[in-house]
Amino acid sequence: MNHEPLDLLHCGDPRRIACYLLETDDGLALFDCGPTTCLAALHARLAARGVELREVRHLLLSHIHLDHAGAAGALVREHPELTVHVSAIGAPHLVDPTRLEASARRLYGDSFDELWGEVVAVPAENVRVVGERVLGLACFPTPGHASHQVSYQHEDGTLYNGDAAGARIAPGRFVVPPTPPPEIDVEAWERTIDEIERRSPLRLALVHFGVFDDVERHLDALRATLRSWADRVGHGMDEPTFVAAARADVAASDPGEADAYDRAAPYWHCYLGLERYWRKRLEAIGAAAGT
Repeated sequence: MNHEPLDLLHCGDPRRIACYLLETDDGLALFDCGPTTCLAALHARLAARGVELREVRHLLLSHIHLDHAGAAGALVREHPELTVHVSAIGAPHLVDPTRLEASARRLYGDSFDELWGEVVAVPAENVRVVGERVLGLACFPTPGHASHQVSYQHEDGTLYNGDAAGARIAPGRFVVPPTPPPEIDVEAWERTIDEIERRSPLRLALVHFGVFDDVERHLDALRATLRSWADRVGHGMDEPTFVAAARADVAASDPGEADAYDRAAPYWHCYLGLERYWRKRLEAIGAAAGT
């Protein structure tokens, strides 16, 4: 199987968002699809593999964030036979993406349309809620980055995951935990890393960006950075200081790649998600103490 990512050239940038073409028990499938702004690049990448969209039978979604699933509805509009597989939590937001789009517009403001483009509803009849097996792949929950995120493990040992195994821009070695608001759960993510290790994949196929076979080292690095960055924010580091420290972390590991990592998993996103995580935890402790 060809494990190479399909580079969707988001905003014209290479190594920013990928998706993957894979063989399943029921024909060709895409793993994640990127945003609507990347549709032309997706068609071009499929054509380079000798594939037309109409030949793809399934779309396997990790989660519904727009960089991973934003084009799902547009793809079904173009190819009405396409079946979209997603978690039970994510499914209603594909059928009615109103709240999803509104939340993203609050975060991205005036840059939303340039980044993500049109968000189209997926007809309910095209949506399938995933179970433990999907088209011959093992499927399991991988929360932490998002509560509704799932990953798929192929029998060849490839783990197709959205952001559960972090972001790492090939050929770099640093592993970023993308922690945008609003659903970051550090403890759940640490349990997810443990579960991925338990399943012993041979390689990790990342949407941001590339395929890596140094799985043990990669997951150790993800766990360490997740805890380090969470601790920085938990101890009161402000956003500018956090962003500078995160850039320095990446630059120390992969000189010249700090900007590429920032485009794929923006450092300010990481700060905002971790700040919200700690704020909500403190609010919960305060509410419990008041009962």
